[in-house]
This record gives sequence, C-alpha cells and structure tokens, in this order.
Amino acid sequence: MEVKENIEHKNNDPADVLGDEDKDSDKAKWYTQTIQQTELADYSPVKGCMVIRPYGYALWENIQRALDKMIKDTGHQNAYFPMFIPESFLTKEKEHVEGFAPECAIVTHGGGKKLEEPLIVRPTSETIINYMFAQWVQSWRDLPLLINQWANVVRWEMRTRLFLRTMEFLWQEGHTAHATSDEAQEEAKKMLEVYRTLAEDWLALPVLTGEKTERERFAGAVQTYCIEALMRDGKALQAGTSHFLGQNFAKAFEIQFQNQEGQLEHAWQTSWGVSTRLVGALVLGHGDDKGLILPPKIAPIQVVIVPIYKQDAEKVTVIETCKKIEKALVEAGVRVKLDDRDNHTPGFKFNHWEQKGVPVRINIGPKDCEKNVVEIAKRHDGTKTRDISQDGIAAYISNLLVEVQQAIYDRALAYRKEMTTQVASYDEFKKLVDKKGGFFEAYFAGSSEDEGKIKEETKATVRCIPFNQNHAEGKCFYTGKATKQKAIFAKAY
Repeated sequence: MEVKENIEHKNNDPADVLGDEDKDSDKAKWYTQTIQQTELADYSPVKGCMVIRPYGYALWENIQRALDKMIKDTGHQNAYFPMFIPESFLTKEKEHVEGFAPECAIVTHGGGKKLEEPLIVRPTSETIINYMFAQWVQSWRDLPLLINQWANVVRWEMRTRLFLRTMEFLWQEGHTAHATSDEAQEEAKKMLEVYRTLAEDWLALPVLTGEKTERERFAGAVQTYCIEALMRDGKALQAGTSHFLGQNFAKAFEIQFQNQEGQLEHAWQTSWGVSTRLVGALVLGHGDDKGLILPPKIAPIQVVIVPIYKQDAEKVTVIETCKKIEKALVEAGVRVKLDDRDNHTPGFKFNHWEQKGVPVRINIGPKDCEKNVVEIAKRHDGTKTRDISQDGIAAYISNLLVEVQQAIYDRALAYRKEMTTQVASYDEFKKLVDKKGGFFEAYFAGSSEDEGKIKEETKATVRCIPFNQNHAEGKCFYTGKATKQKAIFAKAY
C-alpha cells in the first residue's frame, strides 16, 4: 500500500498527534488524557489510528441508534458498498479527485501480485455508490433513490487527534438521487435538520446551521450545508455536513433516467454524513476539569448506584436495597450500574464515575435504608439532594434525567451566547480572535482569496453563512463593500 503524499511516520506519543499549535495547550492535553483515562479510546500501533474502547463504542452506538432511526423514519434504507474503489472512478469527477487525492491510500498489490488497476481505500463513497446508482436508475419510477451506509473510511491525515481527526474513522454517509433539483435541495436541507436534531436533542449541543463558502465546500458539491458547534475552549467544530451535488456525479457516472415525457435526464443528487467526531464533540463541548459530562440520552450509563457501608452486617441490608432500586430502574428503561466492588472505597467510586460523566449517582448507606431514602448527586452541576424517597424512585429518576438533559443543553447554549461577538472591523476581529475566541459574526462580502488571507493571518475561517438572514445593509468587515450577508468566523478543529 502506498499514499499520494510522503508523510513522516512517528510513534504515537500524544504530543506528536496534536498539531504544532496545540502541543503546549493545556486543553489539548486535558482532552487526550480525559479520553484515555475514561477509557473512551486509546492509541493504535498504526500512526494516526485509534482503538475505540467499549465505553467509547457504547457511546457511539447510542448516537448511532438514535440517528439510524431518524434516517429510516425519513424514508432511507441502509446498504453496504465495498471499501475498495477503482482508481479510475475517483478521476471521473475533477473537483472530487483534486479534493481527495492528497488524503488517499492506494492499494497496488494484492494476493502477491501487482493489480491491473490500483484500488483506492475509500475516503468517501460517492464514486462507488454512483457507479451502482447508474445500474439501478433507468426510469423516473426508480426515483427517489434514498440510501444510507454505516461504514469506515480512510483519509491519510498528517496531524491527527483522537475522535476529532483520525486516519480511519466510523461514520454514516447518505447518498440519494432525485428527479429534480428542487427535490434534491429539499433532501439536503432535510438531512441537515436531522443532524441539528441529533446534536441538540440528543447530544445537548446547540449548533448553528448554514452554508459553507465556496472555499470550504465539499469537493464536487454545488452547495454544502453544515452544523457548527462551539467547544468550551472557544474553538468551533464542524459536527455534520449535507451536500447538494447537483448533476456533477450523475453526469460523470451517467446516472440517467427516462422522465414522464419519455426524455432522458441526469439525476440530481445529495450526500450527507456525520462521524465518530461527535464523540470528541461531547468531550470538548461539555467536559470539565473532573472529566466527561454526558447527556443522559446518549450516556452508556445514565445512573450509577454506590452502596456505602463499613461493616459486613450493614453490607447485606445496603446491597439488598441497592438491588431493589436497580431492578426498579431497569424496569423503567434506565441504563443503570450498581457498583458493588469491594476493592474500592465509596470516595474512589464517586471520582471514578464523575470522571466517566455518568449523569446521576445514587448513594445509599445504612441510615438511608432505615429511613427509606437515598441521596442523589448530579454530575453536570455537582449538586446533591438528600432524603429522596425510595418509593417511586424510578419515576423520580426518569423525570430527573429529562431535567439534566435540558440543563446540559442550556449550559452549552448560554456559553455560546457569551462567546459570540459582533465585530465591525477586521482590526477589532484580529484583536479578539486570540484574546477571547468563540464565534464572531460580521458582515462579509469577501472572495475566496480574502478568506485565504484571513485564515493565513488569524487561523480563523468562515464556519458558515447562517440561514434565514434578514439584516439591514452594512459594510463588509474586511473589504468595506456593502452587503446584507453576515458570516460566522472562528478558529476550528
């Protein structure tokens, strides 16, 4: 196997994979240590790859389960396509090959022989899927064709970071074909709304929705839409994208259909995806000095029960009570863990589960058993409430988990509002982008070249052009040109 770019391989020391600007960042070190200490993931012996550990994979599965239902509820079906793509496929769409060529891994030999045609390890599946679409679409009756795939992809990254940017990652990628441009546009925006719902309602991450500029657009797309989240270190994270592909790939792969008038037309297409990057978004979007803070809807463990006792005589009663409460919670559909380990103190367990971000902890001691009550601690704000009756505990906890989910979202939204700044001039922007960070909203009518200069000077990029703008005319903060359009700028992962 070879790659199209000569990349120096180093060992997997965390400092080597953070990127030059982040090697001395306390936040970068916190991020890496938190992921490893909470057993979300670990480094692979292959530079730039990661091993997702059971706790991290359970988190991904909960995200996947929620999103998969939404995808199917909107009429899409799951399928699977090969991870190897003939090299000639990638060259069919000019912008696509130019965008992905530097990131491609190429297989030149197989079975001890040189291959007649090299195979690309998929960086994305537009080409192989569109080849199959061309076989399946003949008539307007075959449309719309709505396909989703859960898969892994490989992009040969020079600088990687666990979950946020790895050479191999897991994701879903949707690919659709439609009879009209309007249908495809509607599809692209519909799936972006699905991603917004996933981020806000499940991950408790408020996001901005909008369109990418031409410079930031997906290779081969006519328009790229995105959701952008703000992390607690003031950097933005692109959390999902949806692309209106127009007829670019349909023409390249001859996806044609006979319309109702009997004429041949090329299909209109979309593609869209989110990845295991969302796990990194949860860590950076909610975590604190103690570790993870996980929203209840996607937390692998929603409630942990910690028994507290000093003598064996107390143990029997306390454990019996804990098991009774555990059973009630399981029957109510709560993901619960009874930590009855004898080789760790209650204090150790408190710290352990706080670090792993479990939303709610129930503490039960001998006196609680006598009084038929429990103590409840909430992870996101550290508050404790004593003397909660054991009677009706399942209903109480179920309601509490809903409250905690909302509180985590509200906390993130308040932070985003605090960290969003309106700027009128480029000089003002340059002063604040390092000092404050966060999102910067400004009138912008600059070119791709202007964007490049801004990025070179400040390391900030246009994260999106927000939807539904209704601004009075103003002056572009960079060029001074009159415009009604505002853009969101930020430094980003």
